[in-house]
Amino acid sequence: MRNINEKSLTESPAFQRARLKSLPYSLVQSGQLPRYYQTLTDFDFLANKINHPEFGVQSLIEDYDLIEQPEILNHPEYQPEKVKALKLIQGALGLSAQILREDQTQLVAQLLGRMLCFELPEIQAMLEQAKQRQISPWLRPLTSSLTPPGGRLLRTLSGHRHSVNAVAITPDGQQVISGSCDETIKVWSLATGSELQTFTGHRHSVNAVTITPDGQQVISGSYDDTIKVWSLATGEELRTFTGHSHSVNAIAITPDGQQVISGSCDETIKVWSLATGSELRTFTGNSDSVTAIAITPDGQQVISGSYYGTIKVWCLATGSELRTFTGHSSYVNAVAIVNAVAITPDGQQVISGSSDNTIKVWSLATGSELRTFTGHRYGVTAVAITPDGQQVISGSSDNTIKVWSLATGSELRTFTGNSDSVTAIAITPDGQQMISGSEDETIKVWSLATGSELRTFTGHSDSVYAVAITPDGQQVISGSYDKTIKVWSLATGSELLTFTGHRSWVNAIAITPDGQQVISGSEDKTIKVWSLATGSELLTFTGHRSWVNAIAITPDGQQVISGSEDKTIKVWSLAIGLELRTFTGHSFGVTAVAITPDGQQVISGSGDNTIKVWCLATGEELRTFTGDSYGVKAVAITPDGQQVISGSWDTTIKVWCLATGEVITTFIGESSLLCCAVAPDGVTIVAGDESGRLHSLRWEGGEGSEL
Repeated sequence: MRNINEKSLTESPAFQRARLKSLPYSLVQSGQLPRYYQTLTDFDFLANKINHPEFGVQSLIEDYDLIEQPEILNHPEYQPEKVKALKLIQGALGLSAQILREDQTQLVAQLLGRMLCFELPEIQAMLEQAKQRQISPWLRPLTSSLTPPGGRLLRTLSGHRHSVNAVAITPDGQQVISGSCDETIKVWSLATGSELQTFTGHRHSVNAVTITPDGQQVISGSYDDTIKVWSLATGEELRTFTGHSHSVNAIAITPDGQQVISGSCDETIKVWSLATGSELRTFTGNSDSVTAIAITPDGQQVISGSYYGTIKVWCLATGSELRTFTGHSSYVNAVAIVNAVAITPDGQQVISGSSDNTIKVWSLATGSELRTFTGHRYGVTAVAITPDGQQVISGSSDNTIKVWSLATGSELRTFTGNSDSVTAIAITPDGQQMISGSEDETIKVWSLATGSELRTFTGHSDSVYAVAITPDGQQVISGSYDKTIKVWSLATGSELLTFTGHRSWVNAIAITPDGQQVISGSEDKTIKVWSLATGSELLTFTGHRSWVNAIAITPDGQQVISGSEDKTIKVWSLAIGLELRTFTGHSFGVTAVAITPDGQQVISGSGDNTIKVWCLATGEELRTFTGDSYGVKAVAITPDGQQVISGSWDTTIKVWCLATGEVITTFIGESSLLCCAVAPDGVTIVAGDESGRLHSLRWEGGEGSEL
């Protein structure tokens, strides 16, 4: 795929290099502000600079920094609207930088996915120019489904293969250190978002990271019970501290950089010599896991937070317990975990965040509770204090970040941008509406043409992980982690029936072609057949050794295909529930299955990063598609049976040629793709991702597509 204009191909390499390198700066210095505006809204310039091996996306982003030069701010032709457009383009490039470093061909889709919502003429003209330059098959975003520029999110650092548990910033503010459940520590450039180093050596999740005051060493705590010291410059492992008998959850370093403090699930706090790794002291007195550690600015006292909601103050020199703060409450049948503690710059107050959804302010001297901040809907997982000591920042499992006044406890701002995962997608037979299921326990109906939300169905008491639509387009069937299946009127949103019988989560739903029966697959390892009219359970298929993730029905309605975490695909007779065949070949759980329109081939997606094509009649494995770097979560087939659409944990949507297994085109999102569907027109693709976004894409230029 190319997005470079033909004119650039006629330039000599030397001339093109000089133009790309210096043109924006030269225009600013010579006072040619209109040409500067024009250059940085010219898609050809953007594409050529990003594609040039010497420059790339970061160099282009820096061209926009010239907006702040006095030559521009004081120029008589300064136009705020044009400057706004440039800042938005720069922001979009920053948000896409990691993706564009890996795949420059994503430029057009990234710009469209982030900027379609902006009506500024300069932006719309650039996007139209970009679409004209894209000359090979690609997935065109129909809506702004990626994070738009202009918000509080500046850049996303991606590269970890599992959850990120801890981050720290070097004292000079240049680098970010992250620790992950993938057992690695990564070092990133804060300015560019590029990954600089990866430290490997831990044998389990990295739970905590911090940096020495001189910025030379990184300290990490892990679920493997160890603390490791690393050289930031080289990534070399310098020392390992052993002594904890359980996971190390929190670490801190004294202001003089001489001692490391660690908190563990073994209910102890340990003090270590950074230079030698020797254990100096152990603080005992907690009756539960230590989850957070902080040190007062004078280096005299240690503050610890614990699993059961208490905060303790310790003398660092002696290990004696000075005070205990209690006050965080607990839910019924749940404990309030103190997840985070911080200390004001003056060393007078302690801030704690808890799983009881609150933030509390305490007097360090007396242990008395001064204030409680309420507003988060779920547990508080992180707290920080602004350097001036005026504001508290809290992060929560409710997907929000809140800013509070420390003095009054008033909530000043809330940052939103994440919502619960979209886990299931279906499209009405007429291609007009889309149904989504989510971890927020709702089913939503959307206009496929406009993206507007038409209706929300509420009634499930847990996440919705499967949806299907009856062939007549009148009813929606949903399966939930609440173990039930519900039938809804698409027109009104009213709940018509509830099917109960599964003993665990319902992961998959399908409807027979005649619209008479519903098939469900569950975490309880069974497949059930239900009467849609009455809700009665007709049959139960048993045979899988682990949970059932996916269900499909042959076009003739005679056979059911199931994919399971036991790594197998099974074919069943719908009439009698007899197991007909088992397909083996995947090395991890099967997460998705689909059947070609002619009923001849089965497509499966798996956690082993592959898609396989099977002969339904014989069970023979015909082809394996490789190319996803992480597990395949969803598969769908175009109505003509020629292409396979896949959604993956690696954040990509791919279009594959079924006959050859070749990737035709790829769209890169921002979070894992959990579900996908193809509209009856064969070119409109809808996918739901882990952050709650719905991506509506049009497959442009695909051979055999009807454009």
